[in-house]
Amino acid sequence: MTDLAANPSSPEFATTDSFSADAEIRKAIVDGAIAMFSKHPFHEVTFAHVAKEAGVSTEMITRQFGTFDGLVLATVDRWNAKRMKPLRPIAERYGTVVFLRGIVEANLADPALMRLIMALLNVAALPDHPMGQMLRDDWKQFHQLVQHHLARDVELGREPATMDPARGAEQLVALYEGLTIQWMVRPRMDLLDSYDRAVTRLRTGWSRAYTAPVWDIAV
Repeated sequence: MTDLAANPSSPEFATTDSFSADAEIRKAIVDGAIAMFSKHPFHEVTFAHVAKEAGVSTEMITRQFGTFDGLVLATVDRWNAKRMKPLRPIAERYGTVVFLRGIVEANLADPALMRLIMALLNVAALPDHPMGQMLRDDWKQFHQLVQHHLARDVELGREPATMDPARGAEQLVALYEGLTIQWMVRPRMDLLDSYDRAVTRLRTGWSRAYTAPVWDIAV
């Protein structure tokens, strides 16, 4: 492979279209990272692995992304954007539940991205980790996206007015992510069938007015 960092004729040394050249280099590096995270556990991937896959030097990766954390965040953003682009119209056309089902189907077709996202869950839970806040912001944005579309579903009559979109989003995301985690460690589990059954039960509950539970437990 051509080492772009060592090649004086490579685009990075050009005096014109430098921004375009940098974008192409960054894309090649991120694509290399996607390939590596698809093959190996998150904690085993290094700059050297990605550099070899992308055909660049480790110095080039550092120049473009600064740290391994920066590369990971850029990789998740690009990978997730590619997954979500064809799915986003589903929410407006068919509703939020079908939209989440589409994500489940995408995960079944290629589980590597969800493996990486779930591996980063521990990082997101660490308040002082350099990636923590950005990862938490990503989870928050996903919840807000689901909440927004559920509110739209209520407006259109696809979901009942007895469902609070904020609570509904909590429940639907918990169902989706919880079943996905189970499926990852129980590979024989039928994830799509489990999602369909669980979400059918959930929507039945949405159609009823909420009554606070009374826990009569003797201690």
